[in-house]
Amino acid sequence: MLWRRRDDAGRPSRHRQTVIPFARGGAYPAHMPITDQELALTAARAGAAVVRRMYGASLTRVQKSAGDFATAADIEAERAILDVIRAARPDDAVTGEESGRTGSGDAERMWLVDPLCGTLNYAARTMLVAVNVALRAGSDITAAVSADPFADEVFWTDGDHAYVRRDDVDEKLTPSPDSRLVDVNLDPPFPNAPGFRAVRLLADERFAERFRPRVVSTTLAVAWVAAGRRAAYVTDGHLRDSVHFAAGIALCRAAGCVVTGIHGQPPYTGAGGLVVAADRETHAALLDVIGDRSPSGR
Repeated sequence: MLWRRRDDAGRPSRHRQTVIPFARGGAYPAHMPITDQELALTAARAGAAVVRRMYGASLTRVQKSAGDFATAADIEAERAILDVIRAARPDDAVTGEESGRTGSGDAERMWLVDPLCGTLNYAARTMLVAVNVALRAGSDITAAVSADPFADEVFWTDGDHAYVRRDDVDEKLTPSPDSRLVDVNLDPPFPNAPGFRAVRLLADERFAERFRPRVVSTTLAVAWVAAGRRAAYVTDGHLRDSVHFAAGIALCRAAGCVVTGIHGQPPYTGAGGLVVAADRETHAALLDVIGDRSPSGR
C-alpha cells in the first residue's frame, strides 16, 4: 500500500500529523512544530546527504580501536544529524557513535545516532551502508529511521507501523521468508563466545539446506528483514541502547517480525544477541541451529 504525505497546499494525507518538508542543508528552524518521526527522518536525510557527498573522496581516518576507525564522513554526517536534532529538541539527550553521550544523564528522551553503519564498506568504496537515527522515550523506541544514502530509500517507523519512503511516497513494509537469505553479522564484539559464534552457522548442514547466508556488514540488512528482502538476521552483542541496532529492531518489531535474543529470550535480556526473522517458522529453525551449535546448548 502506498501512502502519500500531506503536501504544501494542505491536501489530505493518510498520516495523522502534518509533515514538515526537509530543508536542504539539514538545519531545522526550532520555532516550527515537527513530530518526532519527521524529525528523525529529517535528521537521517541530513546525514545521508553528507555520506553521499563525501563518497569516493580520500578521507581522513580516526583510529578508534584495533581494526576499527571512523572517517571524516562519519564525523561530518553525525554533526549534521545532531544539528537537526538539537535545533528542534534542545532538551533531549543524545548518544552518538562518534561523539558519545551528551545531555542530562536522567533524560527521559534519548536519541541514538549511528551516522554511517558500514564504515569499512564505505572506506573501501562499497555502497552498503546505513544512516541510523532512533528516539528512545522511556523504555520504548518511538521513532526510528534507517536510511540508505545510495538507493535513496528511507525505512522509518513511528513505533506502531513501518514504511519505506521513496520520492515522498510511503510504502508499508511487509516481511517475507521467501528469499531464504539470512544475513549473519561476523564483526566483533563477541560477548557470548565461545558459547555462541555466528560464523558457526555457515558450517551447519541444516542451515545450508534451508537458507542462503549473506554478510553485508551493515545494519541496513536488519531493515531489509522488515522489508522482505531478507528472511532473517543474526548477530551477537549486548544491544540495549545500541546506536547500531535500535532503529533496525524498532523497524522489524513494527513490521511484525519475530525479534528475540540468540536463545529466544526477549531482546536486551539474558545472553543478548539478536535473531530477527520474517516469520515464526524461520525464527524457530534458526534457534534450533543456534542451540545445537552452542557447546552448552541453550
